[in-house]
Amino acid sequence: MNQTANIKRRRGRPPKTANAEFRDTRETLINVGLSVLTEKGYSYTGIDEILRKAGVPKGSFYHYFDNKEAFGRILIEAYGHYFARKLDRWFQDRALTPLQRLNAFIEDAKTGMGRFEYRRGCLIGNLGQEMTALSEGFRALLQEVFNDWERRTAGVLKEAQQAGEISKDLQCDQMAHFFWIGWEGAVLRAKLDQSPEPLDQFAKGFLSLLRGT
Repeated sequence: MNQTANIKRRRGRPPKTANAEFRDTRETLINVGLSVLTEKGYSYTGIDEILRKAGVPKGSFYHYFDNKEAFGRILIEAYGHYFARKLDRWFQDRALTPLQRLNAFIEDAKTGMGRFEYRRGCLIGNLGQEMTALSEGFRALLQEVFNDWERRTAGVLKEAQQAGEISKDLQCDQMAHFFWIGWEGAVLRAKLDQSPEPLDQFAKGFLSLLRGT
């Protein structure tokens, strides 16, 4: 009898635990939230829409998050980490020169926007534009993400200096700051125009500035 019971327990895949199901559903809500907010923004996105797209029962949102603001904070952190990994994938590619790495990131980002027909932009940039309608607590989180991206960008620019691709007189930290100010504006315009041209124009101008041409 015990042997039969053991055989039955071994058949098939073991059921997920309650904790695993909680994590899976929470992760689904985060992923859906990221996709919706990069397109529509925070203020114009309702919780019910996210639940519907995630296939999660209406009214269960607060089982996973304290409130919409807490959800927004988690999305900022998740998007920041996701984009940092994207930057590292290109900026740490030693098969390319430093400036080629920067350009490869730009091309990859452009392709990503094109995949969604330029409806989606940058979550951090979107939220920054909505700052007057958001909780003041969001400000430091958004600045922290931008600062992190700027540090990574400054790093690849410093490598470009060491490789002789750009002048050693350039202030890499300032140029990285300038890059993200301009890039976010180009992303916004690309969404408006539904075209890669603003991204191309900014990239061409920034790289020319770096090279002094």
